[in-house]
Amino acid sequence: MLELLVPLHGIGGRGDLPVPLWLAIYSAGAAVAVSFFALAAFWSRPRFETSGGTALAHLTRLVDARPVRWLLKLAGLLALALLIGAAWFGSDSPAENPAPTWLYVWIWVGIIPLSLLFGPIWRLANPLRTIASLVRRTSYRRLPDRIAYWPAVAGLAGFLWLELVYPDASEPIVVAAFVTVYALVNVAAGIVYGPAWFGIGDAFEVYAEVLARLSPWGRENGRIVLRNPLAGLAAMPQRTGIVALLCLLLGSTAFDGISRWSAWTSRTGDLSRGQHLLVYTIGLCAAVATVTALFVLAARTTGTADVRPGAVGEAGLPGAFVHSLVPIAIGYAVAHYFSFAMFQGQEGVLLATDPFGRGWDLLGTGGLRIDYAFLGTGVIAGVQIGAIVLGHVLGVVSAHDRAAGLFRRRQLRQAQYPMLAAMVAFTAGGIALVTAS
Repeated sequence: MLELLVPLHGIGGRGDLPVPLWLAIYSAGAAVAVSFFALAAFWSRPRFETSGGTALAHLTRLVDARPVRWLLKLAGLLALALLIGAAWFGSDSPAENPAPTWLYVWIWVGIIPLSLLFGPIWRLANPLRTIASLVRRTSYRRLPDRIAYWPAVAGLAGFLWLELVYPDASEPIVVAAFVTVYALVNVAAGIVYGPAWFGIGDAFEVYAEVLARLSPWGRENGRIVLRNPLAGLAAMPQRTGIVALLCLLLGSTAFDGISRWSAWTSRTGDLSRGQHLLVYTIGLCAAVATVTALFVLAARTTGTADVRPGAVGEAGLPGAFVHSLVPIAIGYAVAHYFSFAMFQGQEGVLLATDPFGRGWDLLGTGGLRIDYAFLGTGVIAGVQIGAIVLGHVLGVVSAHDRAAGLFRRRQLRQAQYPMLAAMVAFTAGGIALVTAS
C-alpha cells in the first residue's frame, strides 16, 4: 500500500464537492470577511491575553504522580523501539512494513488530535527526552542566546523534505535511517544542553507544543487549568523563528496539494530522479516562500498604524500575529490529511499484527483489509471545507484580539485590512488546493 504513499498522502474525492467550487471559495472568503467586520464592530479590547483558567488540583496531582509520569515515559520508549525495530528488521516492502504508516500517519498526523485533546502531553511521553535524561550531568552547556526555534525549523524542514520531495520516503530503510539519525542527534543535543534543548530543538516536540496552545488544557503556575483555547493561543511566546516554523507548516501543506494537481503531475511524471528532486525541492521552497512573504507583508503593512509602546516582542509584528496561523495550520492539515489518516491509518493497525514480517498474527487481523466505504466523498469534502473555514475564522478572531491590544480604537479596523486580505487569500487558496484536480 505504501508504495503509493505520495498519491495517498492527500485527500480523496477532490472533485466531489457538494457545492460548486467557485461557490465554496466565495462563501468561505465571505465568512472570514463577515467575521472580521463583526469583530471590528463589537470587540474593541483584548479578551484573551488576560484570561485565566480554572485550576484543576485533583487532575494536576493525578498527572504529576510518579506512576503516571513513568507510564507515559514507558509508552513513549516502547513506541520508539517498535518503530525503529520494525523499520530496521521488518519487511523491506512498504506494503508489509508498518513503520512508514506509523511515522507518516500515526505520529505526524496523529500529533494534531493528541495535542488538541490532551494538551502538551507529547513533552511528557517524548522518548528522546527520556533517553537523554538517563545520562546524569551536574551541569549543561548553555544554549546560544539567538538560537530560538531555528533548530526545530531545520529539523521540521528536513522531515517535510523527506515526506514531500524524496521519492523513496515510504521505503522502510529510509524511515529507519531518518528516525535513527533524528533520534541520535536530538538525544546527543539533549545530553549536552539539557532538557531545555527539546523545547527549541526537537521539531516534533516543538510542533506538538504549538498545537497544544489551542487545547483547553494548559499549565499556569505549575497547575493544570481548564481554559479558553484561544487564551492559551494568545499566550504563545513571540520568539524568533516561530514565524518561520508556522509558515513552513502552511507552505509545505500548500505544496502537498499543488504537487497532486493534474497540471503538476502531467509535467513532472517523466522526470528523472535527479530532476524530480530538483523540481520538487524548488516547488516546496517556492510554496513556503510565497506563504511567508504574504504573511510577513500583511503583518508589516499592518504596522503602518501606530503601535502601542512595548506591545511587540522580539519577533516584531509578524511574531505578534503569528499565533493566528496556528488554527489555520490545523485547518489545512485536517483538510489535507483527514481521509489519508482515516484510510491509511487502518493499515497501521493491520500491519501491526506482524510488525517484523515473521508471519505472525498477534492481533488476529491478518485477513482484514482497509475499509474504504465507511466515509463518503461528501463527508470528506464537508470536513475539508469546514476545517479550513473554521481554522481561518479562529485565526481572524485571534488576530483581531491581538490587534485590539496593539492599536488604538480609532485605528483598529483600518490597521487590520492587510491581515484580513491575507486571511481571505489563504482561505480561498486552501479550498482550491484541496478540491482542484
